[in-house]
Formats: sequence, structure tokens, C-alpha cells
Amino acid sequence: METLLDEKQLRDGVRRMARDITDHYQDRPLTIIGILTGSVVLLADMIRLLEMPLRVGVLQARSYHGATTTRGELVINDELMPDIQNREVLLVDDIFDTGYTLREVISRIKKLNPSSVLSAVLLHKEDRCEVEMAPDFVGFHIPDKFVVGYGLDYEDEYRNLPYLAALEEADLKTQ
Repeated sequence: METLLDEKQLRDGVRRMARDITDHYQDRPLTIIGILTGSVVLLADMIRLLEMPLRVGVLQARSYHGATTTRGELVINDELMPDIQNREVLLVDDIFDTGYTLREVISRIKKLNPSSVLSAVLLHKEDRCEVEMAPDFVGFHIPDKFVVGYGLDYEDEYRNLPYLAALEEADLKTQ
């Protein structure tokens, strides 16, 4: 594995993104929705840096299943999400890759009538984007590599790494 971002770089990037979010929302109440499971580490670190009134919820959205590295059908489970009607909502996700997941989650969230919906992602792979949108808050722009650590996984492993690493081709099982 190749280390792309070490612990200090991640900490500094999350702080910078939290400052940008604070500057945008100021003291307005905010509902943060973490997209499971990859955002858990980012969500925990970020909410401790935000000072506005917060509500926190989660939803699960997956389009990668098992050992595959190609996108499949998106499945969204929002049963653990709080009521967001007339609330300002910030969706927090680990990575913006092709953009399909975040675009679909935003579309579904808007049907619940929040007053606003913005997005924050730890990582943005600009060269992979296939949709007409971009996240509102970004921690880091990264190259097109399969990354793990700091909440991101491969076959449910590596989420606990305190740094971000790129797996080598030999580490990836192909289908």
C-alpha cells in the first residue's frame, strides 16, 4: 500500500473543512446526515469541530458489493435518519467518485422537504466524475486510485487505518 495522506494531513484537512462549514452555516441549526459506513470516522471527527446547534443522523447507501470495484445498483436505507423537514441538511460522505451515489441520495433527501441540502466529502476524485454536480465542501482532491483507511474499506477491511492509503492492483480481487 502507498500512503496518500498521513494522520496529520487528514486532521488538518478535516479542520479546514469544518471551518468552511462553520463559516457557511454560522450559528444556524444544522442536521448532519452521515452516509454509512465509510463516513463514520469523518463524521465523528468533524462534528466535534462544529460549534453550531447540531442534530446527527445516518443513512446507508451502497452501490459496491463484496469484492467488486465496479458500481452496482444503489441501495439506500434511511430508517435511522431524523426528521429533516424544514431543516438545513449537510450530507457527509467519505468519497465522491463517479458522483452517482451522492446525486441519488441528494435527490431522495430533497423529497423530504428540507430547507436546504449541501454535501461534504473527505475525498474527491475529479477525474472520475460522471455527473453534473460537485460536492459543496471537500477535504482533499485525490488521484484515481482505490483508497482505504480513515473509514474507507475494501471487502470491509482497512477502515480502521488512521491514514489514507492506495491499494496496489495486486491487492484488488477482480471479478
